[in-house]
Amino acid sequence: MKKFENAVLMFLLLFVSTYALGQELKFTHQDSLRGSVTRERIWWDLSYYHLDVTVSPSDSSLKGQNTIRYRVLSPLQTIQIDMQSPMKITKVVQEGKTLVFKRDGNAYFIALTKVQTIGDFNEIEVAFEGKPRVSTNPPWSGGLSWKRDANRNPLIVTTCQGDGASLWWPCKDHQYDEPDSMLITVTVPANLTDVSNGRLRSVITNPDETRTYNWFVSNPINNYCVNLNIGDYVHFGEKYRGENGLLDCDYYVLPYNLEKAKLQFREVKRMLDALEYWFGPYPFYADSYKLVEVPYPGMEHQSSVTYGNGFENGYHKTDESNTGWGLKFDFIIVHESAHEWFGNSITSKDVADMWIHEAFGAYSENLFLDYHFGRKACSEYVIGTRSKIRNDKPIIGPYNVNTEGSHDMYYKGANMLHTLRQLVDNDEKWRTILRGLSKTFYHQTVTTQQVEKYLAEATGMNLVPFFNQYLRDSRIPVFEYIISGDQLKYRWSHCVEAFSMPMKISVDHTEKWLFPSSEWKQQGFKNIPKIETDINFYVEVNELSDTR
Repeated sequence: MKKFENAVLMFLLLFVSTYALGQELKFTHQDSLRGSVTRERIWWDLSYYHLDVTVSPSDSSLKGQNTIRYRVLSPLQTIQIDMQSPMKITKVVQEGKTLVFKRDGNAYFIALTKVQTIGDFNEIEVAFEGKPRVSTNPPWSGGLSWKRDANRNPLIVTTCQGDGASLWWPCKDHQYDEPDSMLITVTVPANLTDVSNGRLRSVITNPDETRTYNWFVSNPINNYCVNLNIGDYVHFGEKYRGENGLLDCDYYVLPYNLEKAKLQFREVKRMLDALEYWFGPYPFYADSYKLVEVPYPGMEHQSSVTYGNGFENGYHKTDESNTGWGLKFDFIIVHESAHEWFGNSITSKDVADMWIHEAFGAYSENLFLDYHFGRKACSEYVIGTRSKIRNDKPIIGPYNVNTEGSHDMYYKGANMLHTLRQLVDNDEKWRTILRGLSKTFYHQTVTTQQVEKYLAEATGMNLVPFFNQYLRDSRIPVFEYIISGDQLKYRWSHCVEAFSMPMKISVDHTEKWLFPSSEWKQQGFKNIPKIETDINFYVEVNELSDTR
């Protein structure tokens, strides 16, 4: 994985004043410790985690150790590791020496005695224990879920996106840095199975009626994707012949759902066919693809996608677009698996830029329909999702405080990308751009600016006003026009400075491109009984009266 050792400069360029329209948000010292690349984080580069945890269903507790290997980028003798209350770090060791640490809320500052020399690879061993926060509404509420399946067997799962992985294990809890690989060791009661990320290396039966599962992740992984899924699972699988060869697809479900899963999980091949076509090869062939049944809708845990959609199409039997097209596919299989490309392979450095995950994740739903049902289905679906857009605040949130922007990052983001596709006006070029995006930032953490720059260069367009409008402003641009005799006058209003997006219209059933700006322009036509604007553009349209 490429590392960005100049991350300090990158983050100084990302300023908190992203929110438009004078919104003022108040943040705490803890928000800054959690959301910024602090002095105690920036000097070391994650290389490897070995998370070793024992899960006790009897008292809902965790106990274990995380070995953290890192490379020294600049000399400092204090390292920040995050662990959220009520969990606690109990001991830190480096090269056999117990280290002193101070706790500041959810951040632990550990005093290193070994001299940290630039270029060295060092390790610390961090012991931890406690009863982690219980999720009240997974996956939107972070924590552990201690459930029972229909047979009254324990069903224990983790969800922590947004709230942070440090709510259940000690780590460098910021998206900008990822380990290059990871070993996940989980000990559970012998009658249960743990399914985590990567490939299962071994299962060890212990004398105390427990079993230890060792899962190895050979690719970079973001913290919030690391997961535990512990239950009375049964397994089946298949091999998918994809662009990079044979991909192992493994499925873990509860025994009474096995037959339903064997039918519904045929959707995985359809998903992979479509998303590999549009985005390029699945990014984690070495770690396999898994679907794991859980007691919540689902999440994009890397190579261990979780599934709770009832083994039916739609999203809990509903169509997100109200067009009928949303019942043609399993929403969770498509949307959450799309995050393997956008979210897991390509991860935003700051959660303020989560649109990179969610806009492309939501857009994948349209592309799935395009691949299997055609362009009309794709367009009708994405246009149908506009009813869910709030336009309440900008899609990009404030930086360095672990805060997302508007929920509109999903369907407004998808409609923004659909609009950009219209501007490219060449489906094969658009596909090449999407695949190039996956390849350019493969297994990297990125900023909005990097993605914007790539798309501008790949399209050959000045997209600064475009992204400022859709990502940094809550307003939708309005295409205003006046028909005055044989003249069409037009402009953009409710837009950011210098907004000048081309617009496709039809005049007398003939398509025309216009190039409006915020200033009035006009163009002559022989017959203008009326015009029709292309509904694929996510804009508002307002015909004004001729006041001559």
